[in-house]
Order: sequence, then structure tokens, then C-alpha cells
Amino acid sequence: MAQGKVEICGVNTSKLPLLKNAEKEELFSKIEEGDKEAREQYIEGNLRLVLSVIKRFSSSNENVDDLFQIGCIGLIKAIDNFDSTLNVKFSTYAVPMIIGEIRRFLRDNNSIRVSRSLKDTAYKAIYAKENLTRRNLKEPTINEIATEIGISKEDIVYALDAIQNPMSLYEPIYTDGGDTLYVMDQISDKKNKEETWVEHLSLSEAMKRLGDREHEIITLRFFEGKTQMEVADMIGISQAQVSRLEKNALRVMKNYLTA
Repeated sequence: MAQGKVEICGVNTSKLPLLKNAEKEELFSKIEEGDKEAREQYIEGNLRLVLSVIKRFSSSNENVDDLFQIGCIGLIKAIDNFDSTLNVKFSTYAVPMIIGEIRRFLRDNNSIRVSRSLKDTAYKAIYAKENLTRRNLKEPTINEIATEIGISKEDIVYALDAIQNPMSLYEPIYTDGGDTLYVMDQISDKKNKEETWVEHLSLSEAMKRLGDREHEIITLRFFEGKTQMEVADMIGISQAQVSRLEKNALRVMKNYLTA
């Protein structure tokens, strides 16, 4: 995919405007009041964001103009759905939306589909490889990765081959004023997709309603995948107490989310 040209979809990318934070805030205030011209300026001022994201798909055989257009759709969706009252930068919200739109386009236009289970296995293997490398200061063998995630080495190799181009979780996707987004920021597990990103913000707020011990239990159980017995051993209480605290924490969170 050639990205060396200056003009993409009739847009001279070398002359795209770069909005300052104050300008972004002013324009978004006007957008919320229904100002269509401000919306157009905001879109144009964030096209560099789309250009940065499509570099992530440089190994794709798709035409760069097509990816740019699809990325722009994701950008527009992000602008139309962004809640400025959330304490989140627009770029942090927009990048997953743009990536998601491009991924759906590539998935729907790819004659060879990779199943979700294969992708999940591949992502788990990549994540385990990074963790083992950091922990042991050397690259792990396929057997070590298989042992770490409890999946046969044959299935891991097949899954990695299926996604064709596995990459480091630390590969940068986009940098905005020093705040770099990496692949690992967008890939966690099957529960962490761009489609549920905003819901995760609500979940984070719900967890703030928990006590320290309940917060720790929920984190260990549902974010680190520990069993109740493992949690009990780690924090020094019985499995029955873990179960009781977990149920209470989930009830508190449910009440907050459904209020």
C-alpha cells in the first residue's frame, strides 16, 4: 500500500490544518450547538489522525484512498458520538472508532475470513510472548507460550499463521502531543473491543463505588482471570469470603450502571 503520495482522495495531506487544543474546544462547543461549518472544520482538523491510523494497515493490499475514506467515516462517527463531558481526549476516543471502521471494511472485503477464536488465540499468544520476554529477559519458545496460556503449540502456530502479520503490542499506532497509543492499548481480550469502549468507561466509574478489598477482588477475578481460590490465597481470606464480597461488589456495580 503506497502512502508516499501527497494527495489522497483529492486532499493535499501536506497542507492539512493542525488545530490547537483551544481551537478544538471552541469548535466542539459550536458543533454541540448544531454549527455545521464548525463540524466541517473539526473534521478537516482531525484528518491527520486518520492518516496516522491508516499507517497501521500499511501491510494491507487495499488502496490507500479507500482506507482513508473508510477512516474518515470512523472519524465522523467519533465526532458525532463523542461526549465532551467525559474526561477523555478526543483522539483517545476517536482512534478505536477509526481502527474499528477500517477493520470491518477489511474483514468484509477479505475473501479469506479468520475466525474470532483464531484471532483470540493469536492475540493471547502475542500478549503472553511480550509478558514472558519482559519477565525472563529473553524471547520465549513456542512451548513456553503454550504452557503460559494453556493452549497447544499446534493451535498457537496455526492461529499466528492465520492472522499473517502478528506484531509487537508495543508498536505505536498514533502519537498526539506526546501521548502515544500502542497496539496493546487496543487489544486486550475478547471483552475489550472498540464497540464496547464507552461501556468500559462506565464500568470504571462503577468500580470507583467499591471498597478497596472489593475493588481488588473484582480486578483479580474479571480483569486478571483468577479463580476465587486463587484470589483467596492472594489476599489471605477464605474462598467463601471472596464469593460473598464478589457478589456484593457486583450488586453495587449493577445498581450504579442501571440507575
